Amino acid sequence: MDDIKPWYLSKTIWGGLVAIAASVGSLLGVPVEPGDQAALSDAIITTVGAAGAVLTVVGRIAATSRIF
Repeated sequence: MDDIKPWYLSKTIWGGLVAIAASVGSLLGVPVEPGDQAALSDAIITTVGAAGAVLTVVGRIAATSRIF
C-alpha cells in the first residue's frame, strides 16, 4: 500500500465516524440500520470529494500567482 491520500477521503475513517455517530444516536433513541450507515459513509465521501474539487477550482481562480 504505497498510495497516499488525505484522511478525509478514507472510507475507513468515515465508516468509523458514522459508526460512532450511529452508536451515540442509538443511545439517544435514534436507531440507525447498518445499511444506512454504509450509505451515509458513501454519501459523505462523495460530498467531501466534490467539495475538494470545488475548492481546488476556486483556489486556482482566486490565486494571484501563476503555475509553471
